[in-house]
Amino acid sequence: MNSPVRTGVLLPIGRAQWGEGTDPRGLVGFGVRAERLGYDSLWVNDSLIEPRIESLAMLSALTPVTSRVTLGTAALMPVLRRPVQTAQALASLDLLSGGRLTVTVGAGFPGRLGRPLHALSEVPWERRFARLDETVALWRKLWTAEGPTSFHGEVLRFDDIPRTTPVFRPGGPDIWLGGNTPAARARTGRLYDGWLPYPPDPADYATGLAEVREAAKQAGRDPAGLSSALFVSVLLADTPAEGRRGLEAYSRANYKMELDQLETIQALTAGPPEHVVAYLRRYVDAGARHLVIRIGALDLATQTEQLERLAELLPQLRGCA
Repeated sequence: MNSPVRTGVLLPIGRAQWGEGTDPRGLVGFGVRAERLGYDSLWVNDSLIEPRIESLAMLSALTPVTSRVTLGTAALMPVLRRPVQTAQALASLDLLSGGRLTVTVGAGFPGRLGRPLHALSEVPWERRFARLDETVALWRKLWTAEGPTSFHGEVLRFDDIPRTTPVFRPGGPDIWLGGNTPAARARTGRLYDGWLPYPPDPADYATGLAEVREAAKQAGRDPAGLSSALFVSVLLADTPAEGRRGLEAYSRANYKMELDQLETIQALTAGPPEHVVAYLRRYVDAGARHLVIRIGALDLATQTEQLERLAELLPQLRGCA
């Protein structure tokens, strides 16, 4: 499965990443610059807790000013949104982008990043995984229905839904799952088009991908047809120690936790280019074929500088497979 390695970048749509006093309209230019530098994809994440540009609004702004890159969510939390209206919004993005949309979804996190979001959205925390899977199934049904339709799941039930906005591609955009629990890996193989986790150990990525593919095989699906991606935080620096200090500040600003704790949860690397490439190559060797890079910087100027420096590594990363 030595398919080419693709590399994308997460736009810093949270105010903690673009920096106080910076005009967030510069994020559009950031995305345009990334496409011109040769990145394969642009991604946005999703939250209601902190000040940020809403994820689908950001992708809408990028749609008319880009022409080649995949536009993706990493990850969207559909359970916080009205499912029928979200199906229409995603279909519209897919249509207006010429079929360049990929939708990674997740069910949220416990603690301050989970239950408060559900409370604000008036959605029960219980059965969130079933709600997520049924939301995706509903989207796919709406995107393929020839006329008014109904949907009867265990959590979601709708009758007489009018036909929604058509999608650009038959069946609609690919939908990936961002979870990395055993249950999430099994659900990815059975129900989704790709996998976008962030395990801190490449060996765990390899084991997890094998589980995803086995679940797909057991469900009668082609394992080779599933996309294998990695979400990873990166910061280029002259030395690993300098890079680590930068990621420490990033971790505290974004997660309110120490880097020692974050690195037990997420894939992240910092240091000179050769150090970063060697780290990412281990995940490529484990099977990752789409690298979604989150730049660990706290203002748009540094994000852009890092974007330029990382672009110089794209040929090496594409040659890792």
